[in-house]
Amino acid sequence: MATSVAAIHTSSDQINPDQMYVKKMSEYNVKIASDKRQTCYISGICILPSGETIVADYNNKRVKMLDKHYNVSSDLYVDSNPKDICQISPCQVAVTFENTVRRINVSDGKLVIGHLLELVEPGYRVDKLPHATLGITYHQGDLYITSGTALYLYDLNLYDRNGIYLRHKKLLYEDTGGGITVYKFAISPDGDWIYVTNSAHNKLITLTIAGTLLSTFNDHELAGPNDVHVTPKGQVLVCGISSHTVIQVDREGKKKLATLASENDGLRYPVSVCYNTNTDQMSVGLFASNNISVMELK
Repeated sequence: MATSVAAIHTSSDQINPDQMYVKKMSEYNVKIASDKRQTCYISGICILPSGETIVADYNNKRVKMLDKHYNVSSDLYVDSNPKDICQISPCQVAVTFENTVRRINVSDGKLVIGHLLELVEPGYRVDKLPHATLGITYHQGDLYITSGTALYLYDLNLYDRNGIYLRHKKLLYEDTGGGITVYKFAISPDGDWIYVTNSAHNKLITLTIAGTLLSTFNDHELAGPNDVHVTPKGQVLVCGISSHTVIQVDREGKKKLATLASENDGLRYPVSVCYNTNTDQMSVGLFASNNISVMELK
């Protein structure tokens, strides 16, 4: 069941054609009877081309699939707390746990557990990566994973007869300045830029695809930045758990274009964000809440 509030943001002062505006914000309950914890914690969101939304519920150790009306249509218990999720094929997602990545398939409208993604190097094959695994994104055959202090690049082999596996680990970027400095991230559609949240120091940083630092962004309305998402048009969306905001930043990662939602709109503790190209909606996962927020954009 959804609850709705009217948005207060208007487009009367629109200057930048990239700028997004929220027309309406609704909330949908994603808690199910078999959840063990009192509240959900939607730590990651991705949306399949078919329109279903897949969410990682950290608190309840579950991955849940929502239909086009945001009802839970399938769920899957996993043996550890899922941290983030990304799509790797039209009917397959990858989920990060403590230091592993697991595939989950969508088959006949149901979530089906898949194998751990193994790291294959000359002389050995292991299913635990040599670092923590937090954020994850798939882009043009490669899998990018953050550890909290570093961003790594892996080649994802999807079609080898021996199964799906990872290989050729490469360190792209590292920040050992204390705390979680390399948390979630997103890659621009053209593959030129990577946007990374530095949660410890309230920053959004922009890198080249090779890992070179281009810019650093701070704003009082972005405290505790968690997740970042880029739309197919290159619009950059960032959520701040401590500021209770979702903001839009320009493509260069240098300035704020808009505050799309805030505590004044009823938004509390946003931790994950994803744009739905099918519906022109933005889904936002929340910390310690049984709801997700879905915003209609214009």
